[in-house]
Amino acid sequence: MAYLKLGMLALAPMLAALLPLHHAQAEQCEKVAFNESKYVVCTLDVEKADLRLFWKGADGEPYRAFSSLAEAVRAEGRKLTFAVNAGMYRADFSPMGLYVENGRELKPANMAAAERAAGQVPNFYKKPNGVFFLGEAGAGILATDAFLKLAPKARFATQSGPMLVIANKLNPIFIIGSTDRTRRSGVGVCENGTVRFAISEDGVNFHDFARLFRDRLQCPDALFLDGGRGVGLYNPAMGRNDWSWHGGYGPIFGLVE
Repeated sequence: MAYLKLGMLALAPMLAALLPLHHAQAEQCEKVAFNESKYVVCTLDVEKADLRLFWKGADGEPYRAFSSLAEAVRAEGRKLTFAVNAGMYRADFSPMGLYVENGRELKPANMAAAERAAGQVPNFYKKPNGVFFLGEAGAGILATDAFLKLAPKARFATQSGPMLVIANKLNPIFIIGSTDRTRRSGVGVCENGTVRFAISEDGVNFHDFARLFRDRLQCPDALFLDGGRGVGLYNPAMGRNDWSWHGGYGPIFGLVE
């Protein structure tokens, strides 16, 4: 019995070292149910996690597929453990608006209004749209006008829209009970600067999706990234390597380890 106790004591530091790592991996991405809809929510501490923004590879062509990005990261001796689309993009897979990667602005902010035609206003142009960025003070989400006025120094930034939650208030353009339901993805900056990405597994309207961020995930600011066939997740631990039925993705968020 004494030998057993000594053995357990010797193992205790090893177990203590292993448990936090396993716990962190388990919590990085998890399934969440809210208001009768299912989501995958991935939580990152951007002060510790190597979250990056990707668009083009060394050949100058868009990565388009999560697997292509994972291959490029692997060639650097690193591992891609998580990725999601990083905002809306054009037919050539270029970002719709502002795109900053490694401190370099590769695309300027898009301040244009939607062309008035029959049908709904495209999501990117619904007001206000916004910018998710990572800078010296951590992660932030600002309406595009405010971002351009404040001009924070950003390591990366991506413009998308509409804003989902603004200073803990839902975007007032959203309609309660709207029948405009589809899969959606978004990002929120939450307590202590924690970043949470959410992807709906069911069709949800904007109002319910915004409530997920404010009421369930406790994010006072959140931004819509994309919807419909452009929603996707890469997470090998969950067996996910989604494909965009637009022919691929444009800008991509990736967590590198």
